[in-house]
Amino acid sequence: MPPVPPRRGAGLGRGARRLAPLALEAWRRWQALSPEEKARYLAMARRYADRGRTVGRGAVGRVRDRRRPPR
Repeated sequence: MPPVPPRRGAGLGRGARRLAPLALEAWRRWQALSPEEKARYLAMARRYADRGRTVGRGAVGRVRDRRRPPR
């Protein structure tokens, strides 16, 4: 008889147990920040997201330009 394949969610419990302490510590540190520091981090994250969007748009445009013309 062939081996039974693992279930799709078999590793979710282990992943959640490993991630929970990290997420809890990140939340604790975020709560300890002053409002000015929180605003600074949020502005930095916003800039990173905007930059990622513009870089992504440029890459999509380059791929679009590189397509072969129809025959």
